[in-house]
Amino acid sequence: MADRTIDLEATYSPRVLREYALLADGERGALIGPQGDVAWLCAPRWDSDAVFSNLIGGDGVYAITPADVRHVWGGFYEPGSLIWRDRWITRDGIIECREALAFPGDPDRVVLLRRLLGCRGTARVRVLLQPSAAFGRHGAGDLNFDDGIWTGKSGRLRWRWRGGCDARVVKSAHGHGDLLTCEVTVEEGGQHDFVLELSERGLPGQPPDPDITWDATEASWHRSMPELNGTIAPRDARHSYAVLRGLTSSGGGMVAAATMSLPERAHTNQNYDYRYAWIRDQVYAGIAAATVGATELLDSAVEFVGARLLEHGPDLKPAYTITGASVPSEETLDLPGYPGGTDKVGNWVNQQFQLDVFGEALQLLAWAGNAGRLDVEGWRAAQAAIGAIEKRWREPDAGIWEIDNECWTQSRLACVAGLRAIAKVAGGGPEITACTSLADTILADTAASSLHPQGGYWQRSPRLTDVDASLLLAPVRGAVPADDPRTRATLDAVRDQLCHDGFVYRFRHDERDLGDAEGAFLLCGFMMALAEHQLGHAHCAMRWFERNRAACGPPGLFCEEYDIRQRQLRGNLPQAFTHALMLECTATLADDAHHG
Repeated sequence: MADRTIDLEATYSPRVLREYALLADGERGALIGPQGDVAWLCAPRWDSDAVFSNLIGGDGVYAITPADVRHVWGGFYEPGSLIWRDRWITRDGIIECREALAFPGDPDRVVLLRRLLGCRGTARVRVLLQPSAAFGRHGAGDLNFDDGIWTGKSGRLRWRWRGGCDARVVKSAHGHGDLLTCEVTVEEGGQHDFVLELSERGLPGQPPDPDITWDATEASWHRSMPELNGTIAPRDARHSYAVLRGLTSSGGGMVAAATMSLPERAHTNQNYDYRYAWIRDQVYAGIAAATVGATELLDSAVEFVGARLLEHGPDLKPAYTITGASVPSEETLDLPGYPGGTDKVGNWVNQQFQLDVFGEALQLLAWAGNAGRLDVEGWRAAQAAIGAIEKRWREPDAGIWEIDNECWTQSRLACVAGLRAIAKVAGGGPEITACTSLADTILADTAASSLHPQGGYWQRSPRLTDVDASLLLAPVRGAVPADDPRTRATLDAVRDQLCHDGFVYRFRHDERDLGDAEGAFLLCGFMMALAEHQLGHAHCAMRWFERNRAACGPPGLFCEEYDIRQRQLRGNLPQAFTHALMLECTATLADDAHHG
C-alpha cells in the first residue's frame, strides 16, 4: 500500500473501551489502542489540550503497527507497573512493543518510551508520527532532521523524536498536514527504541538515553509498589494501586480519570471531562491505600485534600485541577467526539455544593490519624471540615452523583461517619471529640426525615423515597452500626431494587428497566461487597467482588459504568474511584478468604 493512500481515520478509528491500555506517569496519561496507536494524550499536563486526540475525533497519530494486516493483538502489564506490552502474532512472527511514560513524570516534559522486541521469527512494523497540538488544530509543524533526530513545533508544543532515522515525510490521505512514516524490521531477539518528547518549554540538549530511562522507570515503579501479598487478589490489587499511583501527580492531586468526553450512554449527552482532582475520589483512593497499608498514596491524599480545606474551608469545591486551581467551565470543541458522545472540555462542578465531601475528608483524615500520619496541618484541616459541616449541613446539595440539589441522605450520613471517625482519633483535643454531639444531631434529623416509613431503609432524600446504592457505604464507614435495623433494611432494599446479574445500579431513574436508563455502577458493586462483608455474609461479599472485578478488558482497567447486556465499559477510562474501591475490597475481604 502506498503511503499516500493511508486512511488514518479508517485505520485508527475508535475502538471499544475494553481494548485500550493506560500509560501514566502522575502528570499525564496516554491510551494505547490495539493497533499500537496513541489514541489519547494530553500534554504537558492532565488537563492540557490533547496532542493525540483520535479517540474523540481529533487529529494526530503516533502508531506502531504490524505491517502484516493479518495479525492478532494481545498485551499485558509488567507486574506492579503501568509498563504495557502490546503483543502481536503475525503470519511470520511474534513481536512486542514495550510502552511507558518515563516514571515518575516531569511536570513540564512528556517522555514516551516505545521499544520493539522481536519475540519469534521476523516481524515488520509500520510507524506513523504526526503530533497535532490543541486537539488537532495544529499539525506537526516544520519538520527538521539532524543527526538521526526529528524535531518540530506543533502549536506551543515542541517535540523531538528519536528512533525514526529512516522516516520520510508524506502527506496523509485527508490532507491533515505532513506526517513521518517508516518501516522497521525486527529479528528474533532484536529490539528497536523510539523516544518521543513533548514540552511547551525548551527541550534539554540531548534526548534521553533509552536504556537509562527504561531502567529508571522500571526501578521507580518497583520502589512505588507495595507488596500487597495479604490481599485476596494480589495481582489485581497491585494493578489497581499502579493505576491510582499513575493518576496521582507529584503535588498529591489525583485525577478522577485520564480522559474526557467518553459517553456513559450513547447520544444522551452524558459525557464529561474527568481530568481533574475530585475530593471524594481522592478520599476513596487514600482510604484504600490506608486499608492495604500503603502510605504514599495516603499521604498524597491527605496533603491535597487538607490543603484545599485549609484554603477554602466551608467554600470547598468538589473538584480542582491537580495543582489546586479552579476547574475551567465546560465548553464544547468542534470535533466529532467518540461515537455516541460529544466533545466537552471543562466541567460545571464549580457551580455545585457537595456536602458529603466534608464528611469524606474527615474519614480520610481519621484514617491518617489512626496510622500516625496526621500532622498539625492535618488537624487544622479536620477542624475546618468540622466547622464547614456545622455551618452547612442543613443546606441542600448536589450529592455524590452531582445532580439536582436535595437534602441527600448519603451526604448527611457521610458527615455523620466522618465526625464519628475523627472523634475517635487520639490527640485531637476537646474541640475534636466534641463533634460526636454534632454527629448525633445530624443523624437524628436525617432519621426523622429520610427513613422510609414502611421499608425502614434509608431513602434517597426527604422527598425521594427510593433507595440509593451509595447508602451502602454509610455503615461501612461508621455512620450507623452494622447490626442497626436500618443497615440491614437498606442492604435488602438495594439488593431487591437495584441489582441485576451480580451488578448494582445507583438508583432507579424512572419506570424503565434499570439497564435502559444507565449502566451498572462498578463502584456500587464493590460497595455491596464491603456491605455484605460487614454483615458477615462472606460468600455473598466474594460473589459481588468477583463479579465486578471481572468487568474489564484485557488491560484490566475499570470505567465508571458497565453495560450488562453488551458486556461493554461505559464512561471515562480508567475511573479512579472504581479502582480505589476494588483495592479496598482486596484487603477488607481478605479475612473472609483466610477464614472461610
